[in-house]
Amino acid sequence: MTSETKLDLASQSNLIETKQECLKEHLHMMQEMQEDIPFPNNPSGKYKVIDLFAGIGGIRLGFAQTQEVNFVFSSEIDKFAAKTYQANFGDTPHGDITQIPELDVPDHDILIGGFPCQAFSQAGKKLGFEDTRGTLFFDIARIIKAKRPKAFLLENVKNLKSHDKGKTFAVIMETLNDLGYAVSSTILRARDFGVPQNRERIYIVGFDKEQISNYADFQFPQATNTPTKVGDILENNVSDKYTISDKLWEGHQRRKLEHKEKGNGFGYSLFTPDSAYTNTISARYYKDGSEILIAQQGKNPRKLTPREAARLQGFPDNFIIPVSDTQSYKQFGNSVSVPVIKALADCILKVLNQTSSK
Repeated sequence: MTSETKLDLASQSNLIETKQECLKEHLHMMQEMQEDIPFPNNPSGKYKVIDLFAGIGGIRLGFAQTQEVNFVFSSEIDKFAAKTYQANFGDTPHGDITQIPELDVPDHDILIGGFPCQAFSQAGKKLGFEDTRGTLFFDIARIIKAKRPKAFLLENVKNLKSHDKGKTFAVIMETLNDLGYAVSSTILRARDFGVPQNRERIYIVGFDKEQISNYADFQFPQATNTPTKVGDILENNVSDKYTISDKLWEGHQRRKLEHKEKGNGFGYSLFTPDSAYTNTISARYYKDGSEILIAQQGKNPRKLTPREAARLQGFPDNFIIPVSDTQSYKQFGNSVSVPVIKALADCILKVLNQTSSK
């Protein structure tokens, strides 16, 4: 063997060792990053899930708490919500779902999503798939049609049922039925599942009738009726920056009086630690906090802190809030009650597990 050959082999050996060290370092770094993620994915989960209109991952979190699922795809168009999602789950969601071909979406067992409420054109007399074009529900329907998940869970505002004189809800249900799914819906309240918030949302659950023979066994979760108290979600020693100004407090009181004189009940809502529950927190909470104000002794009332807003939706305290107060109020106001989702996930998985055990 010539000296040149020996030198060449030594060089190759050094290169391999360097690459191996780099790979080890990369894997170690990835492991450390994963350890910083509060809710890492479970790749060995029995059921593959995709998360559409993911927001900050409230629906994902409820399903992840079952420890039976593996998330293979997520989509969220809002960059601030996506930042919160990434910080907590370690996944950066894909962007605008309307721009993603359905065949690019991975195969999955369960589709989840909280979609915006939009009117349909009602161009045709028959309610169904084609009437949904141009809306974000259409993107859910086209993915279901192409990928045939075993089950889905969709979440929306309670008023979906009455939206556009009931036409919107009728088109949604007809479309999902036409796709071959056994579909049912109900309205559930957060305060019935241990969260001190009077949040009512509609939940639509569907099972593929061909894949899931026992779809009729599905039942919506029963209320836990755990007593709730606003004090359970309040922080101690809250910064004065959350106390509303004299000007804002005077304005709130004046508007409430004006509404009262007109015979309606609009205006600010004041709660104490002993209150059983609050109003629904909404995405507009960042504006003035009027829907949920916390009474303070010897001071003007205060707004909820971002952490309290998270707790009000059932998010655990290790959920990272990497955005401004304004963005966090929007995000938690737009999100879901995690304990309600966990209860729904348990009921859906119960049916799927019974099918797979047959």
